[in-house]
Amino acid sequence: MPATDYNQEMAFFVDMQRCIGCHACEMACAECETNGQESMIHVNYVNRAESVQTTVQVCMHCEDPACANVCPADAIHKDDFGVVHSANTSRCIGCSNCVLACPFGVPKKMEEAELMMKCNMCYDRTSAGKKPMCATVCPSQALFYGTREEIERMRPDSVPVNSFKFGKQEVNTKVSIMMPKGTHQLIVE
Repeated sequence: MPATDYNQEMAFFVDMQRCIGCHACEMACAECETNGQESMIHVNYVNRAESVQTTVQVCMHCEDPACANVCPADAIHKDDFGVVHSANTSRCIGCSNCVLACPFGVPKKMEEAELMMKCNMCYDRTSAGKKPMCATVCPSQALFYGTREEIERMRPDSVPVNSFKFGKQEVNTKVSIMMPKGTHQLIVE
């Protein structure tokens, strides 16, 4: 599938502090016909017993995707634009290796289909020069699809970060999260 209109200057940014838990992103994602009416983005509660704070979980599209690296059927691939796609239905064997390998906990195994599914950044839309569905409906702009310059202008006290450290493993991603100015890497221990 040629992506003649894919604009590499456009990027996906997630600002966890702005998520209001409205689930509009999930509803928009589920409406996408390429997902089989399943949402590939998930809104999670940080600590439901103590807070109403929510976060949104979306594929980070890793530069070196662990999900693809552990797939024994070679069903997951990253394209030339850095988008890590859901498992190829004709190749996926439903082993769940990708689910266990992802440091962000993104891929989900759809049991009824015995298939891994995850966000592919609305490739049918972004490859045609459009924004992902979730970013078009997010009322608080916790999800933003645009240029780095646009997000930096909109959030002068924040900086996009796409470098993460999980113990000794460093992961760089296509998707950035907004962090306080001066932050260069998110360290999870």
